[in-house]
Amino acid sequence: MSAILVTGGAGFIGANFVRHWRAYRPEDAVIVLDALTYAGNRESLDSVEGLDFVHGDIRDFDLARTLLEERGIDRIVHFAAESHVDRSIHGPDVFVETNILGTLSLLKAAKATWLDTGSGQPHRFHHISTDEVYGTLGADDAAFSETTPYAPNSPYSASKAGSDHLVRAYHHTYGLEVTTSNCSNNYGPYQYPEKLIPLFLINALHGEALPIYGDGMQRRDWLHVADHCAAIAAILERGTAGEVYNVGGGTELPNIDLVDRICAAVDAAFAADPSLASRFPDAPAARGEPTTTLKSHVEDRLGHDRRYAIDAGKIAAELGYRPIHEIDDGLTETIGWYLANEPWWRTVMAKQV
Repeated sequence: MSAILVTGGAGFIGANFVRHWRAYRPEDAVIVLDALTYAGNRESLDSVEGLDFVHGDIRDFDLARTLLEERGIDRIVHFAAESHVDRSIHGPDVFVETNILGTLSLLKAAKATWLDTGSGQPHRFHHISTDEVYGTLGADDAAFSETTPYAPNSPYSASKAGSDHLVRAYHHTYGLEVTTSNCSNNYGPYQYPEKLIPLFLINALHGEALPIYGDGMQRRDWLHVADHCAAIAAILERGTAGEVYNVGGGTELPNIDLVDRICAAVDAAFAADPSLASRFPDAPAARGEPTTTLKSHVEDRLGHDRRYAIDAGKIAAELGYRPIHEIDDGLTETIGWYLANEPWWRTVMAKQV
């Protein structure tokens, strides 16, 4: 039996990973450390058994070190981060404080516990990062690989790039056993409703505009969160210390195409379940109209990267990992989850700041 600390475990990907790990390794102790900011929701962990939840901040070195020592933690999976690009444009300070200084605090606590005591305890610090640290791609450029130079273009991606470098430095300078994964755009259950897919779904249900930045031709690789969790588990168990692994979904789409697929999935859901029309009477689909009538183009975001694409060949070749969710099936499943879990997203939205 091992003990694993999941930072940001009440957030979108973190909560999905906690659920994945409890099912995959039920003998392990799981400790969640989360500050429960706007994007962290204790409700996302409801019904998860055998969980030790700690309400606290990753910037609190003493708290992190105490948890590592007293709970006998030998692995950290570090999700905790400010992650919304639009928020970083309007308020970058908290992104630096959480993503860089918070990661540094955890690294210091891990070094103090696992290395400075001289115990030689086997350990692993796994850091979750993003493909946005690589910047943007041209239409014909090769996809991001683990050797692509960093070129972050937003305060968010710059703060994540800084944290990536700190994790690397703690391995090469001190010998801390670390791994990093850079993932593409995630989607799936428990995603905070300011992100594109849940935002557009909920707007569609209420008959509100679907605001598309610019021409909508920005391209992204879409990764189902369950596939991401499986990739993290593979890296934890078989990844090489000091290495970086890119994780993608294998589906690169223009945003406008993704929006059309969301609209089609909403229309299909209403056609299959007539009760949705009475639950969400303001939705165009409740009147038999296409959800695409809500599409609206708005001014593009400052510094908006044009294209991300992931070369996931390394994790496939070295760890045997490949995603299994096709985008249309994943969207149908995701939309079905939100329709079946209306109390969750209404509670989360009521706390929005």
